[in-house]
Amino acid sequence: MPTRTPPRDVTAPLRPAYARAMLDRAGVDDPAVERAFAAVAREEFLLAPPWAVYTGTTIEHTGDPVALYRDVLVALAPDRGVNNGSPSLHAGWIAALGVRPGERIVHIGAGTGYYTAILALLAGPEGRVTAVEIDPDLTAVARRALPAALPDGPPVEVIAGDGGQWPQSEADVIYVSYGIAAPSPPWLDRLADGGRLLFPLCTPRGALSATRHWQGAEGVGILVERTGCGFAARSLDRCSFVYGDAAAVPSLDRALLDQAFRRGGWGRVRSLVRGAAADPTRCWYAGSDWGLCYDPPAPRVAGDGA
Repeated sequence: MPTRTPPRDVTAPLRPAYARAMLDRAGVDDPAVERAFAAVAREEFLLAPPWAVYTGTTIEHTGDPVALYRDVLVALAPDRGVNNGSPSLHAGWIAALGVRPGERIVHIGAGTGYYTAILALLAGPEGRVTAVEIDPDLTAVARRALPAALPDGPPVEVIAGDGGQWPQSEADVIYVSYGIAAPSPPWLDRLADGGRLLFPLCTPRGALSATRHWQGAEGVGILVERTGCGFAARSLDRCSFVYGDAAAVPSLDRALLDQAFRRGGWGRVRSLVRGAAADPTRCWYAGSDWGLCYDPPAPRVAGDGA
């Protein structure tokens, strides 16, 4: 019979130092994000131990929650390559989002909800938070763990569904936690003025086979902000995620994105454009219906979709 996860107070003394270390590794100084990381017990968002912990070079199987308070990955659905993510990478990306109290947040590909809980704490009791996860088993964990981790709110609506179809109303913050080769239209359509979208722009790595039904993906984080002139954008850290949209993006666009990554230069990106780029030579990547360009956002033109 699986053993029960130890009570949260077993790891409470570890969490402040862990939080500080993750922000240090991310190169950010954000007291609010640090407090949120220190407040949430990572073990509460996992399946029953023993846990498979990936250290980068080895896999440890352990039931000791102390082992979780490092910059390590923990398997959630190993048959699909799903883990609970690098805490230092998420610390840096969540800090980049600049979540403010009372904001409307949608976490897409939320897994079991660990980083959703951190986002919710930043939004505070007046925030509105939605977690979207396609795996029903992970969704069930999130539905159990999030209310316990957030006794003072805000309540989190947990949706079992396709993250590409959300949000279904206007959002201030959209945080995507799986690799994609193009942003889903609702992410841009329903981003509020001044809202921020952060997604891992990736190309797939590793072939599918009879025994391996998922692909890894490598790329960079892209942070988008909706402004009065369009979508400002900049690149963040290199990253690796599970690839989530193999059937949604035309093969030619995936090939063009792979070529862009091979050329490098994503650090010069300053805007996201929708539709065909007016001047592809000013774009790091120009696909069939969107692109990432070197110039700041231009004023809106009627019918440009921004």
